[in-house]
Order: sequence, then C-alpha cells, then structure tokens
Amino acid sequence: MQAKNIYYETLHPAYGQYFEVEKVLFEQKTEQWHLSIFENAAMGRVMALNGAIQTTEKDEFVYHEMLTHVPILAHGDVKRVLIIGGGDGGMLREVVKHKQIESITMVEIDAAVVEMCKSYFPNHSQGAYDDPRVNLVISDGMDYVRQSQQKFDVIISDCTDPLGPGEVLFSSDFYEGCKRCLNENGIFVAQNGVPFMQLDEVQNTVRRMSSYVKECRFYMAAVPTYVGGSMAFAWATDDLEARQHSLATLEERFERAGITTRYYTPAIHQASFALPAFVEQAVASAMTVTA
Repeated sequence: MQAKNIYYETLHPAYGQYFEVEKVLFEQKTEQWHLSIFENAAMGRVMALNGAIQTTEKDEFVYHEMLTHVPILAHGDVKRVLIIGGGDGGMLREVVKHKQIESITMVEIDAAVVEMCKSYFPNHSQGAYDDPRVNLVISDGMDYVRQSQQKFDVIISDCTDPLGPGEVLFSSDFYEGCKRCLNENGIFVAQNGVPFMQLDEVQNTVRRMSSYVKECRFYMAAVPTYVGGSMAFAWATDDLEARQHSLATLEERFERAGITTRYYTPAIHQASFALPAFVEQAVASAMTVTA
C-alpha cells in the first residue's frame, strides 16, 4: 500500500513498518502482483511485492551470506549448487565467491526479473551472471526439481513468502523434489520467515520436510528490513554431523575459501543454530504431527 511519499508494508495484520519514498524507480501492477522499486534514504533501493519488502541495498548482505556460506562451509566439499529463485542476483554473488564450486545452476521463473534487477540492483549481482560456471535456467522451480536428472551438493531456495505463486515452494512435493536432487549428504536451505510473527511457517516446514531427511532444523539471523525479529532458515540434510562442526573446523574452511564477508563469520555460523525456546518448542510440537 502506498500513500503520498510513504510505503507501508502490509505483510502482517495489525503490525508493520513504513519507508519514506524519495523516488519511485519502477512500478508495475497486474491482477497477480503490485511490484514497486523505490529509493529510501536509510536503506537505499528497496523492492516491494504485494505489500511485502523483498530486498534492500542496505541489508541484503545478511540474508544472502547466511543462506550461502552456512550450507557451503558446513558441507565442506561442494562442487554443484542449485539456486531456486534468487532473481536479484545476491545469492549468486555469494555462491560464486567459492572457487572450488564447479557448477552453479540458477532456476528463475521470469527472465524479466533477472534483467530488471541487473538494471535497478546491480550491486546485488556484481557481475555474477558472467561467471562461466553459472547456468541460468528460466523455468518453474517446482517443475525443475520434479523433472531434473542432475544432483547437487547444496540446494538454496530463495523464495518469497508462502503466498500466491510462492506457496508451492513450501509444499511437501517441492521438498520431496529437492531431496531427490540432492547428492548423498547434500544440504537444502531456504528462508522460512520471521518466527515471532510467522511461527506456523516453521512448523509447516517441519511437518512437510521431516519425512524426507534425517534432520530438519533451523538457524537464524537478524535481517533488519524483515520486520518482527530474527529470520529463520530451514536446514534439511541426511548428514547429522554437518551442523555439529567445531569452531576450529569452520574457521579453517573459511580461511581456505578465501572469501570476504560483511556478516558471516565462523562464530556466527556456529551460534546461528542456537534457537530461542519458543522456536524449539514449536519444532518439537510439529514433529509429533504428520503433514
């Protein structure tokens, strides 16, 4: 919802945030969506879809670093990565930092999103699409994981909230398809909302994912513009040791990778799996209920 020079986020009923709009750069309305890109003095360029903030220039690095470096460094020997969504290019930018990765497949449903974000958010991708290891596939993510014969060491689902077209990327069928595309001891991660406001999303993921993997857990990070507290990231794998690495191991892998980060550190990686009691309790209760 936009009034005068203020953009009001309407993701949560009776609670939200607003952004002062210095300049509207792009706006598109269809029957399915209302997309806005505007400039804000505090957060830089902002993208909003259907009343929900999708990304900002100022704090996107927190989200993208935690969804890439945590699974890649936890795995320790990643050669092939699949990104579902991620049209703004931020996830790709972080993945290509890892030089040992041999192949990166990115599945985005709309080529126009990629081109638009290259134009309006060039600092998100920073030329990552030009990396020769990248294969950009314009396709539906659900269809891809259902039909692909390729296998991956890490799968990152960079999806919107489970509303409208994005809802299928939180379904049991999608999780089953992703598990089928994982190599042995591969790791799947996905954004899972802000538990303080969206606790049901965490529980639904547990119910829908747990039957396909030996471990379905979560880790967390605070992304300022995803209002309502720390964001949860789903973590699913058959490798029960991947979440238990010592700080020394993570530090050695981080140093060997030779990457530069603004949020991620090995200590934050390790600490991010410590969940608040209310999230632990929600996960435990969901484990007793089948999807």
